[in-house]
Amino acid sequence: WELRSAEKGNSADTSTAQKPVGVAVQETPNPLQVTAILKYWLGGPDPLDYVSMYRNLGNPALNVPEHWHYVSFGLSDLYGDNRVHEFTGTDGPSGFGFELTFRLKRETGESAPPTWPAELMQGLARYVFQSENTFCSGDHVSWHSPLDNSESRIQHMLLTEDPQMQPVQTPFGVVTFLQIVGVCTEELHAAQQWNGQGILELLRTVPVAGGPWLITDMRRGETIFEIDPHLQERVDKGIETDGSNLSGVSAKCAWDDLSRPPEDDEDSRSICIGTQPRRLSGKDTEQIRETLRRGLEINSKPVLPPINAQRQNGLNLDRAPSRKDSLESESSAAIIPHELIRTRQLESVHLKFNQESGALIPLCLRGRLLHGRHFTYKSITGDTAITFVSTGVEGAFATEEHPYAAHGPWLQILLTEEFVERMLEDLEDLNSPEEFKLPKEYSWPEKKLKVSILPDAVFDNPLH
Repeated sequence: WELRSAEKGNSADTSTAQKPVGVAVQETPNPLQVTAILKYWLGGPDPLDYVSMYRNLGNPALNVPEHWHYVSFGLSDLYGDNRVHEFTGTDGPSGFGFELTFRLKRETGESAPPTWPAELMQGLARYVFQSENTFCSGDHVSWHSPLDNSESRIQHMLLTEDPQMQPVQTPFGVVTFLQIVGVCTEELHAAQQWNGQGILELLRTVPVAGGPWLITDMRRGETIFEIDPHLQERVDKGIETDGSNLSGVSAKCAWDDLSRPPEDDEDSRSICIGTQPRRLSGKDTEQIRETLRRGLEINSKPVLPPINAQRQNGLNLDRAPSRKDSLESESSAAIIPHELIRTRQLESVHLKFNQESGALIPLCLRGRLLHGRHFTYKSITGDTAITFVSTGVEGAFATEEHPYAAHGPWLQILLTEEFVERMLEDLEDLNSPEEFKLPKEYSWPEKKLKVSILPDAVFDNPLH
C-alpha cells in the first residue's frame, strides 16, 4: 500500500476512474488515495487499484456531521481491456457492477483520514474476486472483530446504497455504489432475525448510530436498542410479521447418514468430518452454486466462505425477498435434480454444528420454516451443505414421504410445522448457549434425527 494525493496519480491508473460522478461538491477536490503498489493484474494480492478518501463537510441542516468518505476503485472495470474484468459492453454492469463506499465520523482535530477502512474494503474485495459472489443493498457481513482492530463495539457490517452517489454509466458499463455501515453485534443479530433493510431504517432514525447518511462512529458505545428501547419492540413486531430474511449462512457443519453401516465403502452415504468428503460432480456444483448464489431463489442469501485463511468466520449475507418461496433457479430448472443424478432418500441422519452455527437453529426454525421458507448451512471447509425446508417450498428434493434426501454432499431436511414446534421447545437452551457445555446432543428417535453441537476444534482439526 502507498498513500498519495490523487493529483499525483499515474494517468494510466486514473484516466477512466477519477472522482466518480455523483460525489458531492463539498468533498475534497484532490483526495488522498491509498493505492496498491503491485497491481492485481500483475500478481499483487489487493484487487482494488486504490481507495480515495474525501473529507465531507456533512449537512448541518440534516444533522449530518463532518466525516471521511471512502470510495473504492477496482470492483468495477477501470480499463476496458480485459486485464482484470471481462469487458461485456456498455449496457451491462461494469466489472462486478459496484464499488464500495464507507463514511467514518471525523474526530475532533483529525487532519487526515485513517487508512484502516481501505484495508477493510480490500478484504471484502478479495472475497468478491475469489468467490465471484457480489454484494447487494441489505446484505450483512459477520466480521466478529472491531472494524479498526480497536476495542470498539462496532464489529460487523451492513450494506446499503450510498445516500449521495447515484449509479453511474461509464464507458465500460454501469456502476452502483454500496456503502458499508458499521454495526454492533446486537444490531447484526437483529438483522439476522428480521432483515437488514429494517435495521438500516432504524439506524437512520438515530443520529449517533448513523443518522440519515449512515455514518459509522467507531466510538459509539451503545446499541440502538440501548439508546431507544422502543426500537426493540419494532424489531420484535417485524420478526413476528415478516419472519427472517436470512436464508443461509456459512458455517462449521457436517452431516452423517446413519441409514447404513459406515464400513460400506462401495457406495457410502456418509459425509463425515474425519474423511475426505465426497466431491460434487460438475453439474451438482453448478446446481448448488446457482442455488446458493441466488439464495435458493427466495429471500436470497448467498452463502459465503471466509475471506481468507486467517478469518475462520464466514460472511453472512441477508437479501430482500422475492415473491414466492422456491428452490428453483431463475436461469434454469437446475435445482430440480437432473434425471441422471441420483437423489438418495435417507432413513436417519445426524447433523453436527459448532456453537455459533447451532445458535442459529432457532432462527432457522422460527423465523424461516414456520413462515414457509427454507434455510441453508454451507460448510466453510468443504462441499457439505444442509438445507432445512418447510412443506411449502417448491423444487425441494426432500418430501414429506422421504424427509431426508441427499444430492451428493448436499442434504435437504423437510420438517413439518408440528415437528418444528416440538424442536423449538427441545432446543430452547440454544438461546442461552453460554449456559451449557459442549458437546451437546439432541435426539428425536422416532424421527430418526440427531443434532450435535460440538467444539470448534472438531471442525478445525478433522482428524482428531
